[in-house]
Amino acid sequence: MKVLVTGADGFVGRVLVRRLLADGHEVFGAVRPTPARTDLGFTPAEQEAVRWIPLELTDTASVRACVALPYDAVIHLAAVASAADALRDPGAAWDANAGGSARIADVLAEAKRAGTADPLLLLVSSAEVYGRRATARLETDPIEPISPYGASKAGAEIAVLEAWRRAGLRVVIARAFPHTGAGQDPRFVVPAFAERLKCAKRIGARVVKVGNLDPVREFLHVADVVDAYVRLLSLGQAGEAYNVASGRGISLQDLLLAIARLVGVDPIPEVDPALVRPADIPFLVGDGGKLRAATGWAPRHTLDQTLREVLDAAAD
Repeated sequence: MKVLVTGADGFVGRVLVRRLLADGHEVFGAVRPTPARTDLGFTPAEQEAVRWIPLELTDTASVRACVALPYDAVIHLAAVASAADALRDPGAAWDANAGGSARIADVLAEAKRAGTADPLLLLVSSAEVYGRRATARLETDPIEPISPYGASKAGAEIAVLEAWRRAGLRVVIARAFPHTGAGQDPRFVVPAFAERLKCAKRIGARVVKVGNLDPVREFLHVADVVDAYVRLLSLGQAGEAYNVASGRGISLQDLLLAIARLVGVDPIPEVDPALVRPADIPFLVGDGGKLRAATGWAPRHTLDQTLREVLDAAAD
């Protein structure tokens, strides 16, 4: 298949591009045109194997130039991915996440109507669209985001589903629950804990700055999440959303202690108000039964394996 990956140079995008190349697909990678980068995080052979295309989600002409080629599938990863960034500028998050998805869906819907292509759009959404609930999320649960990031991703879902209803564009939504792995930005909780704990061990300190440790999350390995996306390309049903979730949660307190054991430190957590999210979801665990039934997917990596990989990649 000819597959366009938006955000191809991001944390998940790099893993996805490598998987698609390994599976024999013709891969097109969409990346932001500025600032210009020569190192996209790939080997020279990988970089040569991908056709790179500039994409600015907030620019309609840029979206059209990137997306108008006759792809078999588009996996839309590019987004404002940080909840903190979205909180600082909700309008920018909406323009990129919801507006960008609407622009991409509209170009693909035009191709569908014109008969020049019949692309599948896999929108990578987020579990944060669900908001607060005390049970494992099901796809039938109401969409009730409590953050600008979650709201902007819910807007993206609405935008692409409208194109499915209006033009028959084949749209599949993947609601990814938290995931991590080597190379994730240290603004995210697992690599942040890893770096702080390794630093504490290096300097002989015990106090570690943290945010709210009460929330419960699940943490998948990024390669398992990518495997779900690839399976949905051929097995996902148009107009449907699928949780990419293991159903196994852990409190951030226990996560910190699990990483500390691997590092070999006995930390004293100290809450830093600057690290506390103003509207945290207390419990964010998903039911992945619908995805398993449709694709046979199941996570292959344990949490311990995942944390060890992040630690190996974290700065000493």
